[in-house]
Amino acid sequence: MSAIDHLPETDTGLLRFLTCGSVDDGKSTLIGRLLFDTKTILADTLSAIERTSHRRGLDAVDLSLLTDGLQAEREQGITIDVAYRYFSTGTRKYIIADAPGHEQYTRNMVTAASTANLAIILIDARKGILTQTRRHSYLAHLMGIPHIVVAINKMDLVDYDQTVFERIHTDYLAFATQLGIKDIHFIPMSALKGDMVVDRGEQMAWYSGPTLLDVLETAPTAHSETDEHFRFPVQFVCRPHKADDAELHDFRGFMGRVESGSIGIGDAVTVLPSGKQTRVKDIRVLDRSFPRAYAEQSITLLLEDEIDISRGDMIVQPEKSALVTRQIDAMVCWLAETPLDLQRKYLIRQTTRESKAVIAGIGFRVDINTLDHISVERLEMNDIANISLRLAQPLSVDAYTKNRATGAFIIIDESTNNTVAAGMIL
Repeated sequence: MSAIDHLPETDTGLLRFLTCGSVDDGKSTLIGRLLFDTKTILADTLSAIERTSHRRGLDAVDLSLLTDGLQAEREQGITIDVAYRYFSTGTRKYIIADAPGHEQYTRNMVTAASTANLAIILIDARKGILTQTRRHSYLAHLMGIPHIVVAINKMDLVDYDQTVFERIHTDYLAFATQLGIKDIHFIPMSALKGDMVVDRGEQMAWYSGPTLLDVLETAPTAHSETDEHFRFPVQFVCRPHKADDAELHDFRGFMGRVESGSIGIGDAVTVLPSGKQTRVKDIRVLDRSFPRAYAEQSITLLLEDEIDISRGDMIVQPEKSALVTRQIDAMVCWLAETPLDLQRKYLIRQTTRESKAVIAGIGFRVDINTLDHISVERLEMNDIANISLRLAQPLSVDAYTKNRATGAFIIIDESTNNTVAAGMIL
């Protein structure tokens, strides 16, 4: 009986995690192994990759074929776009983002990391820490991912040598300390053979720590670790008009998603940017009333007083307000092939609000191989940089380190309506 059969039948919520690492470290094989050993592969899918593996003359099933979804990826043998996979163990649901390893796909990794709560950094046991390991660790830390798992893979190719694992453990820990990464698990494994992924295997009795699935099953969910402040960006003002329903004549609800924290009926709230205060009269989900709403719920708020509120405003609690500002200092990843132009105006979209903006200056570009700060006058695609922005309209913001939902934004090219950068407010 495998380890998956022993898991308790308790729902522990959803975990979004990211796999990253250098090319050929085995990211796709690891995800394939997770899906295979947790028995979440459909029979016809397994048959298809068995036939493909046989045609290629392989002795075993190539589990990486499960995630290399694009034809170009299969031809090159590398991941070039973010691939999302979903699976469930019966106790928890997972969304996996498989990010490319190449430097030129930095923007893809930033996209994948933006929603992840845990990152698996793969290291080839034969090669140890590489430049890509440092880059991906830096990006995962920059994107606010709180939990890191260092998966030292391909232990079967170093004869499951404990000294190899301990040497990489020591080297990575010294590097992570420089970055300020705090929560790290180190796991030796062979994704190809299945050791320490879901089942422990029989080759590394010297390792007494958890398997990868053990860590995933017990990792905290996104909103469970800190006392988050209530943030409710208004998406839509609901004013139904039904002539035959007198109850709806005066109905005015504010619809949106609770990005963080919680709110209850009777609680005092402040509307930003106006600063007007009132109390919550009711909380609706469809036509039902609930006493309290929590993070990630989509709801309709009814307020006691008539206040001018429109899409883009944010409802918060008075004692835990956000900063209303027209000046932003941020770290950005430039996503577009067209370089940043300091002479142009852009659009900033943060939560449900937009504002015209100009780039007031570039503080520095980060060399993500050496982590050095470099003075530049323009940004190219995949550059990570510190910039300052001036806004035409005020935004209600938090620092990204405090709130990933209200501390993040995108920059849009007004002429093409394309997203050209993703930013994190400092």
